[in-house]
Amino acid sequence: MSSASGDHVGETGRDAKTLIMQGNRIDSRDLFASEREIIITHGDEQYRLRLTSQNKLILTK
Repeated sequence: MSSASGDHVGETGRDAKTLIMQGNRIDSRDLFASEREIIITHGDEQYRLRLTSQNKLILTK
């Protein structure tokens, strides 16, 4: 079963984007379709998820 999840328009004013989930999975190609870095908000904290030049993922606070 798949469901859609969208990010909301954040403080930067960027357009919303819809992501398709397959169960509890999101394809990283969908996350990084137009950017090499995304910001994840968890409570009051912000984390950066970055795609490196060697195609690895790095999560930093």
